[in-house]
Amino acid sequence: MSRLVKRALIGGVFIFTLFGLVAFDTVGDRYFQIAKNLDIFATLFKEVNAFYVDEINPNELMKTGINAMLNSLDPYTDYIPEDDIESYRTMTTGQYGGIGALVGKRNGFNTIIMPYEGYPAHKAGLQIGDKILKIDEIEITGMDTEQISQLLKGQSKTTINLTVGRYGVEEPFVLELKREKITINNVPYFGMINEDIGFIKLTDFTTNAGKEVKDAVVKLKEDGAKKIIFDLRGNPGGLLDEAVNVSNVFVPKGAEIVSTKGKVTSWNKTYTAPSEPVDTKIPLVVLTNSGSASASEIVSGVMQDYDRGVLVGRKTYGKGLVQATRPLSYNSQLKITTAKYYIPSGRCIQAIDYSHRNPDGSIGRIPDSLKVAFKTRSGRTVYDGGGVDPDISVEERHYASITIALITGNFVFDYATKYRFENPEIKDAKNFSFSDDEYEDFINWLSEKDMNYVTKVEKNIEILEKAVKDERYFQDIEEELASLKSTAAVNKKGDLKRFKDQIRYMIEEEIISRYYLESGMIEAAFDDDQDILAAIEVLNNPDEYQRLLKAQ
Repeated sequence: MSRLVKRALIGGVFIFTLFGLVAFDTVGDRYFQIAKNLDIFATLFKEVNAFYVDEINPNELMKTGINAMLNSLDPYTDYIPEDDIESYRTMTTGQYGGIGALVGKRNGFNTIIMPYEGYPAHKAGLQIGDKILKIDEIEITGMDTEQISQLLKGQSKTTINLTVGRYGVEEPFVLELKREKITINNVPYFGMINEDIGFIKLTDFTTNAGKEVKDAVVKLKEDGAKKIIFDLRGNPGGLLDEAVNVSNVFVPKGAEIVSTKGKVTSWNKTYTAPSEPVDTKIPLVVLTNSGSASASEIVSGVMQDYDRGVLVGRKTYGKGLVQATRPLSYNSQLKITTAKYYIPSGRCIQAIDYSHRNPDGSIGRIPDSLKVAFKTRSGRTVYDGGGVDPDISVEERHYASITIALITGNFVFDYATKYRFENPEIKDAKNFSFSDDEYEDFINWLSEKDMNYVTKVEKNIEILEKAVKDERYFQDIEEELASLKSTAAVNKKGDLKRFKDQIRYMIEEEIISRYYLESGMIEAAFDDDQDILAAIEVLNNPDEYQRLLKAQ
């Protein structure tokens, strides 16, 4: 008799003595099913490894099996093998030992995408667009970004040598850097949009997120901020405690923030604001979109439930689940969903069906019959069932096919690198403008590049052509199809002029990043970001702001 079966039977006898025959039948059978299936899995795994026709990597096979099992539960329950523990720790703490730079593939090269200000890469003079050719004499051509990341990371105060290729410099050169403990800021930027509106960008909820937001609000008020825009767009969430701390910046001490409820009732808990707030009255707009998830939804939902601020943008992601990590053998861990969370109105914003989403990650339309209504403190009606709805909806900006092709093909990236080499200085981020003459230079530069793209119109013509061929109508409308193709091709030639405004905006933002890094890119958006413009409009209209926060 196997050890697991013995344990199952012992467990069954123990429960019988406590709860009687019915409990024994139920729980004992469950333990037996667990033991039986574990035994089947172990023998199957052994047989496959022994007799499968090709050689098998046992670690990879087991990992595949585990991941397939967990994927049948929810998207957030994950197995973390020992090799990935360091990456997981970086994700939750925002800390690692390295050079402080984001590296990615550009045109086949491992390229500096963003050096973090004040860290070794930045202090050594690495620039966006620099190609890393070698790391400590290790040729890295062909390595993926994960392999590069592992080579760049290491113990603080250890030395690393990078062989770098730079636009405009004929020969590669070597830079010596000393790794440091890198702490990725949760608040990469805060500043004044104008004389009385402050802006805070929160990108993560790792350790100290609440303190960083608190410090930002205090400093903005010192700088004259009478209103605040709090940007949570694209923030995937993080630590639950930090969601509580961030909310506490704007709501009173003792206010309920979130409660969790799961199978293990002893783990259920209600979290309240632990400290005195910074400001419970300052007019506040919270920006959200489909990338605002988990802890971001707690904060934005709390602001809405207490009528503390106006939400502007788009519906949030819809993740109302709480995860905890549980230790496994051999230094691996399980990140497992243990509870659902509920914000002050009593609603859970978990999407009703988290397995089916739109291509951009957003939630599809939820039938009204599946929603449950709740009330904010002032009596406004809000709903559960899938994310937090904004008080002011702003349509997401859609980019033309040519704009997308210029970005994904790295043409905008490469031109900005060229521009940086030819122009040592530019105006500050808020005042820089890419002129009409410079745009013509970009068009001329692009004419020498091999750029091909397919417009939505061309895709639809292809679909139509296939359909009429399948239905055998092609000969009847062949001339009309040819005319459509010709017209589409002619119009396509004018796309650089037709979509000049959005293309120029993307070029401006990329160029500004070369001089002012991430903070510059954020400031560059102030006068063109539709969400920010809508936020400014409502903050400058006190009557409309108050109307939105009251039950109608």
